[in-house]
Amino acid sequence: MAWELDNRGSIYSQLVDIIIRRIVTGVYPAGSKLDSVRDLASEAGVNPNTMQRALTELERTGIISTQRTSGKYVTEDAAMIEEIRIKIANDAIKKLLGELKEIGFDSDEVVKLIEEVER
Repeated sequence: MAWELDNRGSIYSQLVDIIIRRIVTGVYPAGSKLDSVRDLASEAGVNPNTMQRALTELERTGIISTQRTSGKYVTEDAAMIEEIRIKIANDAIKKLLGELKEIGFDSDEVVKLIEEVER
């Protein structure tokens, strides 16, 4: 999963979103150690201070934690990770439904469209 940053919002909030997606998809498994702030910043092509700000936000939410001398780790709380995964899915569904309703589809039509696309 690439670090695809764009102009849609603040870089730090995009970093937060990317790291969360990496956690829920298992790129960064529960309990795993994250690379250093400098390494993550270098990989993402951002300033280390910006990456630190994103990691601080993730730590505030509990999805990652810092162990004083050994670095930052992804939570081992599988229920928390699943809850976040479901929230991401719900947000995507709400966005899709809103867009489709804007162009005239009702819920039943949306379900039919999804079923057809899955075939």
